[in-house]
Amino acid sequence: MQDPIYARIQSNPRFQELVGKRERFAWLLSAVMLGLYLAFILLIAFEPQVLGTRISPDSTTTWGIPIGVGLILAAFVLTGIYVYRANGEFDELNAAILDEVKK
Repeated sequence: MQDPIYARIQSNPRFQELVGKRERFAWLLSAVMLGLYLAFILLIAFEPQVLGTRISPDSTTTWGIPIGVGLILAAFVLTGIYVYRANGEFDELNAAILDEVKK
């Protein structure tokens, strides 16, 4: 049996707004990350010599290392962006919804 408060939350228009915003934002960040991974895979497939090129003539490090590390860091940055927005805007909407429903 479902608690009536859950039904009130689900029928609240602000809850629908929250769900929509959160889903769109998550899909946007997912698409950005997918695009970065796709670009990396396409680089490996069609221009692998770029990743094997040394950063400078006397360096032992190739461009593959900073590009790979950048891809990993991009995942952390996008996660941080989501957490920042979730702890700000999404939590505020959530609190407002709960205040409305409890009345």
